[in-house]
Amino acid sequence: MSILSKDDAQTILKRVLSFSKADECEVSLNGQVGGNVRSARNTISTAGAVDNLSLAVESRFGRRSGVATCNEFDEATLRRCVQRAEEIARLAPESPEYMPLLGPQQYQDNSKSFAAATAAIDPDFRARQIGASTALCDQKKVSSAGFLVDSTGFVARRNSKGLEAYQQFTNVEFSVTVRTPDGTGSGYAAADYTDASKFDAARLTRVAAEKATSSMKARAIEPGKYTVILEPNALVSNVDTSLMVALMRSFDARNADEGRSFLSKKGGGNRKGEKLFDERVTIYSDPMHAEIPDLMFSGDGRPQKKVTWIEKGVVKNLYSSRYWAQKAGIPDLPPPGGWIMEGGTQSTADLIKGTAKGILVTRLWYIRPVDPQTLLYTGLTRDGTFYIENGQIKFPVKNFRFNESPIIMLNNLEAIGKPVRLGGNLIPPLKIRDFTFTSLSDAV
Repeated sequence: MSILSKDDAQTILKRVLSFSKADECEVSLNGQVGGNVRSARNTISTAGAVDNLSLAVESRFGRRSGVATCNEFDEATLRRCVQRAEEIARLAPESPEYMPLLGPQQYQDNSKSFAAATAAIDPDFRARQIGASTALCDQKKVSSAGFLVDSTGFVARRNSKGLEAYQQFTNVEFSVTVRTPDGTGSGYAAADYTDASKFDAARLTRVAAEKATSSMKARAIEPGKYTVILEPNALVSNVDTSLMVALMRSFDARNADEGRSFLSKKGGGNRKGEKLFDERVTIYSDPMHAEIPDLMFSGDGRPQKKVTWIEKGVVKNLYSSRYWAQKAGIPDLPPPGGWIMEGGTQSTADLIKGTAKGILVTRLWYIRPVDPQTLLYTGLTRDGTFYIENGQIKFPVKNFRFNESPIIMLNNLEAIGKPVRLGGNLIPPLKIRDFTFTSLSDAV
């Protein structure tokens, strides 16, 4: 029952709305099926499955609102869920930022967000993929830890003002860390896809294994400012704070207008329209993009459309809540799901060939904010850090602590590679000058 058709989902939502006595009511259904496999030391260690269908009801009386949820769908439970939401709403304080529910909206159809190959994943598929990954590591005499997770889901929404939305989606993610037997070498690879037919765990594991064996017995070199090549995994992470995700999450108009952002203008307002980055930097979101298809509606029901956030280094748009858009008199843009940073045609290997002296960084982790106002972050390299000279990798180097801001990074661009999908985004490898390493780390 967890993946309902549009008609079946809307039938349930209409039924729930018929129980409402509130001034406004919105009901949403979320369903998901999927599974996961985790491996350690080249052996499957855990496996799990997800099969869930849940309903949320938001009831409103004037400016007061309440939310209740349930995951059973008999009439008594549905009625009680609506009643509970209404009871909470009557007790809730009035919201000073109340906005009425949206009425009917026009959403583009986006069948690209669903792939039959991903929806068909079963335990045998997961076992074969993880088995291919661990077999390769056995062959190369290295040890791996991997995680594979897939999901097929849908979101359906309906309210008393006439809004109706529905979309299905699929996703599969895989990450693997590989270590050498002596513990001095470590490598990492990760990827995600809408369509599982593009997924090959062995190919990704091979990349991680090669990095692991190449990073053994790393040498210490002095910290300082270096030209670096940051691979996509150093820019975007599925499991930790990451520099480019932090940048894109800072494009909130309210934070900028109220002085809490690098996009705040001295004396008030924001820096929309200003050139703040290298002219080669263009970032946009597009839920219809073939590589990273996304939901066509935001969490509050606003349509998602193609939006340019940075164009040739110029800040073009900021996102906001409906309340702030109305209050500030600005375009009503919801935050994006995934985003695309335009790049070139060069691979990471091509960027290395064009580097006289520099450092290749596979991955950054344990990233924490130092100064939110300037997006200054600190963190560590890991899983393969290498010294480059005359267009070739010469030797592995010990890991560094870094202090850097993505704002400075995107003003110190030397080259932009070909974008790849990671974390539901398209991000290219970047070659950046004067990247700041502050100290060494003994961690592998």
